[in-house]
Amino acid sequence: MSAHSSLRIGGKTMAKRNVLKRFERIDALMRAGKWKPGDRALGLPKTKPTA
Repeated sequence: MSAHSSLRIGGKTMAKRNVLKRFERIDALMRAGKWKPGDRALGLPKTKPTA
């Protein structure tokens, strides 16, 4: 029995994620100058994902 066509992901581009992991949010905030090493990593402000 073969896999259903809706389960196949090979060859397709990944969908854009709308949630960032904590380290990605810290990277974005560092680029914006809103976070520096030594600041708390909990309770970060919301950030929009980039392409």
